[in-house]
Amino acid sequence: MSEKNSTAEVIAAIEKNLDVTSPVVQLRKEALSDLSEKGLPGNKSEEYKHTPLTRLLEKNFSLSQSNAPSNGIDPTPAAIPFVEGNTVVFINGKYAADHSRIVSPASEITILSLRDALLNHQELVLPFLGKIADHKTDAFTAWNTAAFVDGVFIHVPDNKTVELPILVYHIHDVQSGQVISATRNLVVVGKNSEVSILEKFDSMGSYNGFSTLVSEVAVAENAGVTWYSIQNDKGNRYQFEFKQFQQARSSRVNTFTFTLDGKAIRNNLQLSLDGEGIDSHMHGLYLVGKDTLADNHTVVDHKQPNSFSNELYKGIIEDSAKGVFNGKIFVRPNAQKTNAFQANRNILLTDKASINTKPQLEIWADDVKCSHGCTSGQLDEEALFYLQTRGINKDTARAMMLYAFAGELLDTIKHPGIKEYIDTLISERLHKNF
Repeated sequence: MSEKNSTAEVIAAIEKNLDVTSPVVQLRKEALSDLSEKGLPGNKSEEYKHTPLTRLLEKNFSLSQSNAPSNGIDPTPAAIPFVEGNTVVFINGKYAADHSRIVSPASEITILSLRDALLNHQELVLPFLGKIADHKTDAFTAWNTAAFVDGVFIHVPDNKTVELPILVYHIHDVQSGQVISATRNLVVVGKNSEVSILEKFDSMGSYNGFSTLVSEVAVAENAGVTWYSIQNDKGNRYQFEFKQFQQARSSRVNTFTFTLDGKAIRNNLQLSLDGEGIDSHMHGLYLVGKDTLADNHTVVDHKQPNSFSNELYKGIIEDSAKGVFNGKIFVRPNAQKTNAFQANRNILLTDKASINTKPQLEIWADDVKCSHGCTSGQLDEEALFYLQTRGINKDTARAMMLYAFAGELLDTIKHPGIKEYIDTLISERLHKNF
């Protein structure tokens, strides 16, 4: 099957379910037009040349087939223990009200399914939805824009600190057949406000699942957002995720992306720094084995002066797994006094493991401090031997060294419960698989 035929199948499936009464039907039609014009990325696509997502979908999915029905699964096993927060659950891309629970006061935050928000709070949704993430530049973003069924809408008014995190669970029920889901998140954070969001991805069943997830995040002046993404799906999950942050003056964003399992995971993360005094941090760890493909594409766009960004992504790759890192920093002509740093470091544990890394800087200002770099290598054999001479067996010594390599990212997590949970996931994975 060609990319052209695949695109036609996807468009036909979307048009079959298109709600012409939706308040965003025009946005969906525009996205369909963009998808038709651009087409799903093929082998010659520069942005997807190391991640042939279209070919993988053609091989493992019927793109015109309806989703298998959900069997009324219990999402409790996916829950993060010992972390109190607002719980939002999506099953096959649809909001599961029976399993969701909002505990923060309504005066502090509004959390709704995006479907409900579009019906009842259009004045809050329509100024932002489809205005932050550009569906013209990426076919999978266009697919999501045209097809999304539901998602979470989060609105934090001015001058509010949301004490409890929002825990968003994206679960695929693939017990009786394939699932292709499209979910959309919209987060609007007012001036001088703070919020933390954690997303986690799980599948229940043995069939394949593919999800597109697009998150648009508007961060107002002097506001702060911390966003965790935990990709540790034991099922056959193929995933495209795109997060776009629009940052105003003196705002703060911290992102954490942990990719620990799955079939093919593509993460597009973009930050637009459109104000002075902005502080942005991007942290990533891909710790993958078997035949997992983990691809991280990041963009930091400095548009105004006197802002700071720091990006650190680390990879530990085993078996025949494959990692991809493509990071871009733009410093626009007005963005004098910018400080921007980017680093990608990788450890390859087998001869078949691979990494394709491409850090990039494009600078049009002359009074800046910017750097980027990448490293790829193996474990330090001398350090490994030293630990063994101290009575530590080789497997344990290896796991200790890898844990120390990953620990730099864990140290930056402020929430104790979330930090403990991610620490446990990484520690168990290293001692079990590596």
